[in-house]
Order: sequence, then structure tokens, then C-alpha cells
Amino acid sequence: MRVKPAADIRSSDITPRDLYLRRRDFLASAGKVAVAALAGVFDRDADAAVPGDKIAVARRVVTTSDALTPQQAVTSYCNYYEFGSVKSDPVMNAPAFKPKPWSVTVDGLCGKPGTYTLEDVLKPHAIEERVYRMRCVEGWSMVIPWDGFSLGDFLQRFQPRSTARFVEFTTVLRPQEMAGQRQRLPAILPWPYREGLRMDEAMHPLTMLATGLYGESLLNQNGAPLRLVVPWKYGFKSIKSVVRIRFVEKQPLNTWQEANAEYYGFYANVNPDVPTPSYSQATERRIGEFLMRKTLMFNGYGEQVASLYAGMNLRRSF
Repeated sequence: MRVKPAADIRSSDITPRDLYLRRRDFLASAGKVAVAALAGVFDRDADAAVPGDKIAVARRVVTTSDALTPQQAVTSYCNYYEFGSVKSDPVMNAPAFKPKPWSVTVDGLCGKPGTYTLEDVLKPHAIEERVYRMRCVEGWSMVIPWDGFSLGDFLQRFQPRSTARFVEFTTVLRPQEMAGQRQRLPAILPWPYREGLRMDEAMHPLTMLATGLYGESLLNQNGAPLRLVVPWKYGFKSIKSVVRIRFVEKQPLNTWQEANAEYYGFYANVNPDVPTPSYSQATERRIGEFLMRKTLMFNGYGEQVASLYAGMNLRRSF
């Protein structure tokens, strides 16, 4: 595996209270997945989705020497609450979802707003494979080879205005196809799912729009057909199945922050020194490994992104 030094990575190269109360269920399920990954065996019945279409990759950027997480784990052990809150729900419920045809609306403070088909979105971009570490706020992590392209290059096409300080993203709302969106009293989350980035975060070379992983198009449970990937932030920032991108002046309210601001802030930078109200973030369990490992500041991408937050109190702005 070729490991590219952080300094060489250029733009052109490249838990709320209810979850806490279910922490024993999470630990039990995480342990089962880890053991299964070590053995290289997963229940095929629980992963009934067919493989994605092959993707032609123009360039490869490797940001870590850590071993890749087994593909079966990445496609079987998922956080995607639109399909259900249990890790096995997405793969079981995702077959009902139809990711084609697809369109994305880009609007707000920009010179070229409009609604674009997925083909329009992809056409100008060479697909890159980017191997990123990913860390979940619940304490588990993966190493995933994403396929996609620079979010910053994409956003520039729409001529964002100087007054646009943030970018807001919205997930598709299809309760007829997404079982988690149909849940009532109480709903899992306030739908549709929303996320946001500061403009400089969105334009950073590491931030990408992903269309696939492991050389295949995204499966439904992994966010098909288009999702955000921000590797120095906790996984909930990497919004899936994006249908709207909006340039705004004021900081948008992201869904998990609205649902439980005590646990989930806007920035969501991986910070091992800031625990949730219920548990530490100092260590993590890599899916496929038995032992815990130390969590790295900014998920190990501090050399590239720490300057974005110079002078900020990262314990308050979490």
C-alpha cells in the first residue's frame, strides 16, 4: 500500500440519550461484528443487496497505512437511521429504496442555481479512490476506500457568492421507501436529515462527494447514489443520499444537533479530549479488531485541517 505524506495531499490529488440507554445492545452487537470480521465471515442473509456497478478510478490517494476494513463489514454494519436505528436495519430495509433516477438541487447564495441529474453532477469529474479513516461517535471506526471527487471542485461550478459562509445539505425524504422515516411517536429523528459545513471546511481538499466504495457504486445502505465524506469529523456529518445543497449565510441547524445538542454539536470534529455526557471518546474499536486503540485528534488528519480551527475553543465548539 502506497502511503502519501500528508503534506503531499493536494486538492488536485485527491449519541443521544436513547442511544446511551441502549449502550449494552450496541456493545453486544459491535462485539459480534468484530468477531465476525476477524473470522472473515458475515451472515449472507443479512446482506442481501447485490454488489454495485464497477467504477473506473482515475487516481488513488492513500492517507493511512492502516489495513482496510473488510468490505462485507462496511456494507453490513451501517448507521443510516432513515432505514432504522439498529446497525443491521439498513441492509435489511434498503432494497426498497430506488436511487435511480436521481437529481440534486443546488441553490441559495450562488450564481448558477438549478436542479441537476446525477449524470450532470458526475460528468465533469474524474473519479478518485481515497482511502480514509472514519470514526463514529459511538466508539467504532473503519478504514474505507471511497470513490468520488472533490466537494470543493463541485461547489465552484455554481459560483458561490462572497456572502455564502456555510453549505447546507439535505437527504431525500421518501418514507414510502425508507422504513425509519415512517416511524411515529416518537420519530427517530426530525426528517429530512440535514447537515452543514463551514465554507472553508466544504472547500478543503479532503472533503469529498462519494459515489462508491471498494471500486463499486454505493449500495443503498451506504448512502447511494451520492453522499458526503468528511474524514476528520464524526460519521454523522457525512450525510447520505443528498438531494439538496444550499449556500447560506448563517450556520444551519444539523439534524442531530436539533435532536440532542448535548451530545452532537455542529462541528463534530473528532476530539478524544471531549467526552459525551455518558462516555469517553478517548479510544475506539476498529471493526475487525479485538483491542481498543487510542483515538487521534481530528481522526489523524490534524496536519491537514487543524489550521481551520486556529483560535477556536474546541471543547465548546464541538
